Amino acid sequence: MRPILLIDDDVELGELLAAFFSGEGFECKAVHDGPAGISEALSGVYSIVILDVMLPGCSGFDALREIRAKSRVPVLMLTARGEHVDRIVGLEMGADDYVPKPFNTRELAARVRAVLRRTGTAGDDEGSEEIGDLSMNTMSRSVSIEGHPVELTGTEFRLLELLMLSAGHIVPLDRISREVLGRGYSAFDRSIGVHVSNLRRKIGPYSDGSERIRNIRGEGYVLVFPGRSGCGQERDTQ
Repeated sequence: MRPILLIDDDVELGELLAAFFSGEGFECKAVHDGPAGISEALSGVYSIVILDVMLPGCSGFDALREIRAKSRVPVLMLTARGEHVDRIVGLEMGADDYVPKPFNTRELAARVRAVLRRTGTAGDDEGSEEIGDLSMNTMSRSVSIEGHPVELTGTEFRLLELLMLSAGHIVPLDRISREVLGRGYSAFDRSIGVHVSNLRRKIGPYSDGSERIRNIRGEGYVLVFPGRSGCGQERDTQ
């Protein structure tokens, strides 16, 4: 089981996540103050650190600064709802991603897996990604919905992979153009919209009728989590 370190002063949350992540193939250890969290994070035994901004002993930012001075272990920060400044500061200081509180545990697990894959620290069994009933295996380059295979072109697969790895976040049009189409973005190029339209047609909406891929006009696209009405990440922890 891959080890996760949670640095958060909420003891109940630590117990909840330990139980949840155990079923997801991780072993989650929780520590509840900044200094202890720094020491544990620098032990070199963890695949990823989940770090809360608000901590006793020192702030999450101070803890991140200490960790980054000595280690490149992936760090995912937990920030308060609506605290956009915290998110920006955390990313600028070297955090790999953030999730606002309150959060959905399955979204957190998806973000953890995405960070591990982006940072090259995923285990050998990390060839798959799941968002709701949508599953992708990057090793076999296959996609399925509720177990039923979906045939995608190479471009559609790369587009869906990028959206899934950034689920809940807007993926800018210029990034899609560079990473999916292999060229710079032009405002007059309609091909991204065409590929998104084809992908939407093939994967369809969620079972409740809500859309999977949302267009943020003039900015990009976001793969939303099931039951979301928008692209924001806030949702009650469950």
